[in-house]
Amino acid sequence: MMKRIMVVEDNDLNRKLFCDVLKANGFEVEPVADGGKVLEMARAVLPDLIIMDIQLPGISGVELIEAARRDHALREIPVLAVTAFAAKGDEDRIRSAGASGYLAKPVSISPFMNAVKALLPG
Repeated sequence: MMKRIMVVEDNDLNRKLFCDVLKANGFEVEPVADGGKVLEMARAVLPDLIIMDIQLPGISGVELIEAARRDHALREIPVLAVTAFAAKGDEDRIRSAGASGYLAKPVSISPFMNAVKALLPG
């Protein structure tokens, strides 16, 4: 069965790039631009992995990761945080919120796909 990945990214170009790369690698993708719809969409599609931008308008990706970890239906889904936040301590803060992986933008395709594959179950 094809693995489903939810891509949470408000930047249209980044979202399209991530989705195109994932589709080219045989994944099904669920793009989400609106941070306010992330948890509802995740519960509806139950993806195998969530790729989460941290800087979203109106809500922080860190808050969404924490909320997903508290949600019984979502807590086991790995989250790959992808962010322009790359200051000292940011990775620790994002991982302590519950992110399973962390990549700093700009992201190269090879490390991106390696991180995705490392976090997918089975």
